[in-house]
Amino acid sequence: MHWLGSAITAVLGTLLLSIVVSRPLQLDFSMSRRLAAGAVAFGTALPIMEAITPAAAIATPAPFPVLWFMLLGSMLATLLAMVLLVLAEVLVPSGSLPGPIALVRSLPARRSRAARFAAITRILLRRGLAAYVFTRQRPDLATAEGRTRLARSVRAALEDAGVSFVKLGQILATRPDLLPPEFIEELTHLQSRARPVPWSAVEAVIRAELGAGPATVFSHIDPEPLATASIAQVHAATLLDGGDVVLKVQRPGIGPVVTDDMEILARLARRLERRASWAARLGVVALVEGFAASLREELDFRIERRNLAALDPGPTAQVRTPAVYGPYSTARMLVLERIHGLPVTEAPPELRPGFAHTLLEALLTQITVGGRFHADPHPGNILYTDTPDGTGQLVWLDLGSVGVLDAGLRASLVRLLVAVDGGAASDVRDVLLEIAEAPETLDERRLDRDLGRFLARFTAAGGGTDPAVFVDLVRILADNGMSAPPELAAVFRSIGTLDGTLTALDPGFDLVTEARRYATNQLTAGVDPDDLRRRLTTEALLLLPTLRRLPRRVDRIVGALEAGTLTVRVDPRTGHLARPATAAVGQLVTSALAAATGLMAALLLAAPTGPEVGPGLALNGLLGYLLLMVASVLGLRAIVRSYRG
Repeated sequence: MHWLGSAITAVLGTLLLSIVVSRPLQLDFSMSRRLAAGAVAFGTALPIMEAITPAAAIATPAPFPVLWFMLLGSMLATLLAMVLLVLAEVLVPSGSLPGPIALVRSLPARRSRAARFAAITRILLRRGLAAYVFTRQRPDLATAEGRTRLARSVRAALEDAGVSFVKLGQILATRPDLLPPEFIEELTHLQSRARPVPWSAVEAVIRAELGAGPATVFSHIDPEPLATASIAQVHAATLLDGGDVVLKVQRPGIGPVVTDDMEILARLARRLERRASWAARLGVVALVEGFAASLREELDFRIERRNLAALDPGPTAQVRTPAVYGPYSTARMLVLERIHGLPVTEAPPELRPGFAHTLLEALLTQITVGGRFHADPHPGNILYTDTPDGTGQLVWLDLGSVGVLDAGLRASLVRLLVAVDGGAASDVRDVLLEIAEAPETLDERRLDRDLGRFLARFTAAGGGTDPAVFVDLVRILADNGMSAPPELAAVFRSIGTLDGTLTALDPGFDLVTEARRYATNQLTAGVDPDDLRRRLTTEALLLLPTLRRLPRRVDRIVGALEAGTLTVRVDPRTGHLARPATAAVGQLVTSALAAATGLMAALLLAAPTGPEVGPGLALNGLLGYLLLMVASVLGLRAIVRSYRG
């Protein structure tokens, strides 16, 4: 039973010392680290006591000297454990590594990510891109020819890497503020090389989503896909009631692949931000995080179902969306009305010019009124169908990718179009400052000059028919250190994509002029006299109490200024400026106390032998070691707090 008592003593001692070691540092450490530090203190305490206790102290009958050296040994063991705990926190901060249980659980996912990372590394090596990711070499970025060659390699590598990287490239193709023109041109031609999924695998997904066999809902499903994409596959089907539908089924296993890819992209982005100033300036980590959130939404077909409902103006509208069969639609399967029609570019010639105006108005209404808009309106995603009256109807397809704008950004976009139409650089600048994030060092004069030159070119071209004017605006923002929100880039990409469709319908269609006219009408249409009077009355009533108090408050402030008694208080619990200042002062005070007590301890320990309180034990040594312990604890606390920020 002796071993049991020793084990219990070791466990209790370790638990007690784990508290003693971590508590003075006043920081939260993981349980495993606290227990490890307690075990170090418990295991080294006795050897240290034996090493520092002189024989004379052991031989004396007085207990104090022995008790003092035992206390000193315990203090030194505790200090050693504290030092090791602080070193572990500095070298490997808490939370940077998973715990033992989490590590075991994550092993399968880690193996999967490692295999995927190895595959991506092989692609980078094969395409000659490894040097750009893993080293600081940038040999091809200096010349236009080198950038074009590099852009081709990047495009090929993205296509080889699969769905996640192809979609990332497609998003980057809409960001002329981030990439040179050579890359934008090359990335616009990205294509996903998706092979058809065998019918047996598709049927397994349908069965899993329905919770029963396909025959419980469908009388027939064509095993040959109508279309194959990187995320889903589309099959024609017939419901039990005879309705023709299309069945959009997510590719089996795509979820884990995308999850691994997002983790790898996040790691590459963090590596780039650490190693490359251009990556930190562009915020590639934030870009990847936004892309990951967008792709996760695209994998959830319930979101596409909500998008269809939000963008559907009704079955009688000239531009509508397919009906959704909600009871049979899930996160990985979408059942839609089958539209029997033709691509919009194959509509009757006499209807095409009218359809061009209809499509532009529909998209601009989605952008400026509804806040949700089709992000990829190319001709293949817009079908023409016949109607009994011969006017025809258009149907939006593939609403898995939808842009979302808040009310403030929608209103700012309308004002931007009106300001560009007005031709005043200051008006355009004011709207851009509402939309984009400006640095503190923004040179507004330079921005005005850039906008003035832009508007001069725009006016000289008679307003221009090229929607690339929107891209020029984004480039001006980037040149002046301003970052355009991703939603703005999505709007311009959608408009640019639609321009190709409109030009195919009506070669003489002027998208920019029509968009300016729409914005002006939209702005003036919202000014209803009765509504304006009602809003002004409401706002005046809300402001009336403030206006009554305003003269009294202004008089008080002016009086305090004259008397020199004006003070400004900042609550350290909530003030953003006060919090860092308070933390800095605390660090300074802690460091000063550590230095002062350490100096006092050194002076006491270095002083000549003073009064003895026992054999081999002087009073100045006793006080010196105590002060040294206090100084060490304060210094270690300051170090850990400085690394944790």
